[in-house]
Order: sequence, then structure tokens, then C-alpha cells
Amino acid sequence: MNNNNYRNIEDTCITISELMLPSHANFSGKIHGGYILNLMDQIAFACASKHSTNYCVTASVDTVNFINPIEVGELVTMKASINYVGKTSMVVGIRVEAQNIQTGNTKHCNSSYFTMVAKDENGNNSKVPGIIIRNDNEMRRFLEAIHRIEMKKNRQEQFDSDNFTSQDYLKSLENHNVRIEL
Repeated sequence: MNNNNYRNIEDTCITISELMLPSHANFSGKIHGGYILNLMDQIAFACASKHSTNYCVTASVDTVNFINPIEVGELVTMKASINYVGKTSMVVGIRVEAQNIQTGNTKHCNSSYFTMVAKDENGNNSKVPGIIIRNDNEMRRFLEAIHRIEMKKNRQEQFDSDNFTSQDYLKSLENHNVRIEL
């Protein structure tokens, strides 16, 4: 590949901010997690499309842990960057923070990883540019993405295999809140 097939990570980063309204709240008065996921999907799409210069679709979402609740009236800021690229896919890392506008206090609400696939005008997978890693943080994110991909693949092979036998796992379930009636 020549140098035109690689892009700087910072050139395709996206940041959005939105004030959380009462209409975004769930029954407990906190911002609905589904609303936040919708915003995260939008920013992942924007970041991946900006990097690939193609329309992108969401292939998977990894590790969505809601760490802190978001309150009505807080300003939510989402930051997205390309953490990893494959041939046609990209892993977009997203950090969600909420700020109390009156106090200025900011809290980390969640981080997540969206795998996006670039599509051409016919809906076929399209090659994406590589990324240029310029610091330890970008290197760490790239390596973490590789690790998550390998763990997912190993998990699928272990449990989706035709060779799966429940008897092999009975001992590992002894300390869990489950009753086995096979």
C-alpha cells in the first residue's frame, strides 16, 4: 500500500454534544440507555464514514457498560475515534461523558466499541484505508481491539462448535445461581 491508503486517526475523530431533555428520560428519571446507544451508533457511523469515505453499517457493538447515570439537564459529550482497521471493517471507540452545566462537574458514563463495515454504492463491502499510529495511546487502543477480536473468535469457536458437550461444563457451573436438569 502507498501512503495515500493510510489516514491519521485525529483526522477522522468526531465529537458531538447534546443537552439531555426530559423527553430522553426513562421511568426512573435518568436518561434512557437506548437513547444514548442511538447517539453512539450515529457518532460511530459518522466517524467510520469519515475515515472510509463510504457509507458504513454497524456490524457489532462490544462492551457497553453504563458506569454512571446521566441526568436530565446534563450536557452529554461523545468522542469517537478509529481504534482499529481491518480490510473492510473499523472499530470505533466511543467515550461518553456527562457534564453538570451549573457545577461544571464531568463524569465518565461509558465507553464502547462499535465495529463498522464500509459499503460501496452497490452494498458490497469496501476496502478501508489503514491508520497511522502516532503515540502509545493509539497503539494501546489498536492492540486492545485485536485482543477483543481474538477473544470473541475464541468464544464463538468454543461455544458454537459442533463439538460442544454440556457435560464438559457442569463443574464450572457449580458456584453459580443455576439448577441443571439435563
